[in-house]
Order: sequence, then structure tokens, then C-alpha cells
Amino acid sequence: MAEDLDDIDVEEGEDAEGEGGAPGKKGSKKMLFLIIGIAILVVIGGVAGAWFTGLLDPVIAMVTGTPKADATQGKDGAGAPGEPVFLDLPEILVNLNTGGRKATYLKMRVSLELQNPLDVPKVEGQMTRVMDTFNVFLRELRIEDLKGSAGMYRLREELLARVSTAVAPIPVNDILFKEMLVN
Repeated sequence: MAEDLDDIDVEEGEDAEGEGGAPGKKGSKKMLFLIIGIAILVVIGGVAGAWFTGLLDPVIAMVTGTPKADATQGKDGAGAPGEPVFLDLPEILVNLNTGGRKATYLKMRVSLELQNPLDVPKVEGQMTRVMDTFNVFLRELRIEDLKGSAGMYRLREELLARVSTAVAPIPVNDILFKEMLVN
């Protein structure tokens, strides 16, 4: 009878190992498929991100043999010159918001940096709108708003946003301060 129990234990042990080994193999296959699936998703996501950010453009140009479009050319590839064009705006003189104290004036001259020389007449045609948006904005500034390099940077960003809106869809690259006097 003791021998029968020993045989049973051995047989059960073999079955236990066989059953224990089989789920491990099924689990390892599932884990392998999961890892492969995640790797494929990461690769697809990386390629999609590179495509939408333009990082793949040089690679695609190299593979297809087509020359890469110049950054100064438009999306249509029309031959826009590579040199930027600067358009001087008329002198601006506004009184600043002083809250009832002594009147303080801001006098400034700025230039717009445009990508294409063909855009100059279009922007000149919108000059009244540009000057209006500048005057309305500048009249609400306080002296404290113009202090330091951070104030100049904020002023440049605000003016660039306003001129870009006024002359849209013409792209304006930058606003350059030629003269700025607070009196």
C-alpha cells in the first residue's frame, strides 16, 4: 500500500509539472505578443511623429532623389527669393496710459521683416489697419510695461501678433525696433 502511494505521488508530481509547464508557455507567448505589439506601436508612433514634425523630409528626399524644398520657398515651391525684406513703418507717437498723472509720450519707429518682396505692396495696402492696431494697443501701455529687456520682448511679441493678424495671410517674420523714446 505504501508503494501505491509513492506511485500516486510521482504520477501527480509529473502531472503537476506538466500542467505547471503548459500555462507558463501560454503566458510566455502572450507576453511575447504583448511586447511585440507595444514595440510596433512605439515604432509607428515615432515614425508618425517624425513625419508630422518634418524630420523625415531629408530622408524622403534622399530616397526619392527629389531636392528638399528650401525653407524660404512657399509650400507650393514657387521660387520666392531667399533674402528677407524689411519694410519701414511710419513713425508712431502716442501718449501712454499714466492714470491721470503728467502726460507721457512714446515715440517709436519699427520695421517689419517679410519673407517675400512681393508681399510689400500687399502690406502697404493694409498699413492703415496696422497703424490702427498699433495705436490702440500702445495707448493702453504704462511706463512700467516698457521697463527692461523683458518689457521690450513682450512689446515685440504683442506687436508681432497684432501685425500678423492685420495683414493675414501674409507672413511677417519679425518686428525690429529702430528707435524707441519715452518722454
